Amino acid sequence: MAEEPQNGNGGAATTPAADAADAVATAASAVVTFTAVKPQLFVEAPKGNEAVKFYKDAFGAEEVKRVNHPKRKAEQEIPLILSVELKIGSSSFIVADLTDEDSSAPVKIASTGCVFCLETENVDAAVSKAVAAGAVAEGEITEGDVADGGACCGVGVGKLKDPFGNVWMICSSSSPVKKSE
Repeated sequence: MAEEPQNGNGGAATTPAADAADAVATAASAVVTFTAVKPQLFVEAPKGNEAVKFYKDAFGAEEVKRVNHPKRKAEQEIPLILSVELKIGSSSFIVADLTDEDSSAPVKIASTGCVFCLETENVDAAVSKAVAAGAVAEGEITEGDVADGGACCGVGVGKLKDPFGNVWMICSSSSPVKKSE
């Protein structure tokens, strides 16, 4: 009977490829728990501070943490923002300045291609507050359920575009009320 090759520790010898495959299999079967999702909104530099102020004024966002760019140009009056973490309710998101010179930025355009949904009990007041802060309302506040061509996430929904091109849906946090026939 042939004997398996032994490594220096008395175990069977393996190849680097087999070790790598075992490591990948172990990692793939590991339980991974995420604790949060934090979308990052890029705005054209140097409008990051302006965006932070807008989100505070329009949505009552609270600033959690700020990191300014360490290599600020001397002629800039306002430091560039690497990241500002903002919190609305129990959710957080990050705002950052996007520059043409920043080769490490994960995106090169300021549009996000996604929609953010904020839930509230007072859609009318939330939309009015955001418009007063500089957002543009897109259409009227819709009421009813999806089957009636109405709101997607509650009894009422208003759609806004912020001054930086991001789309926000302001939705009621109540479930649609079913009509009796």
